[in-house]
Amino acid sequence: MTDDEQWDDISFVISSGYRVATLQRLSDGPATPSLITDETGHSIAHVSRALRELRDAGLITLLVSEDRRKGRVYGVTDAGEAVWDTIESQNMAKAE
Repeated sequence: MTDDEQWDDISFVISSGYRVATLQRLSDGPATPSLITDETGHSIAHVSRALRELRDAGLITLLVSEDRRKGRVYGVTDAGEAVWDTIESQNMAKAE
């Protein structure tokens, strides 16, 4: 990943407090959407959208079978970890 690509990803994440909160939670370890909802206080709809967007961006991954509808567990990719580390070290995390 080039610096420009990483900064594009950082900008994408920090432009939504829901994405920030979701990526922040997943940086602590794998979690289900329900657990993220409980721990962040955000609605399941916002968490689900953030998960879809972060996954589409390659920052998180689904750790269970795509066929699984309940108990889906997500984790951070190496790219997502690098993005989160930069967001955190630059004090750019402003979750809603």
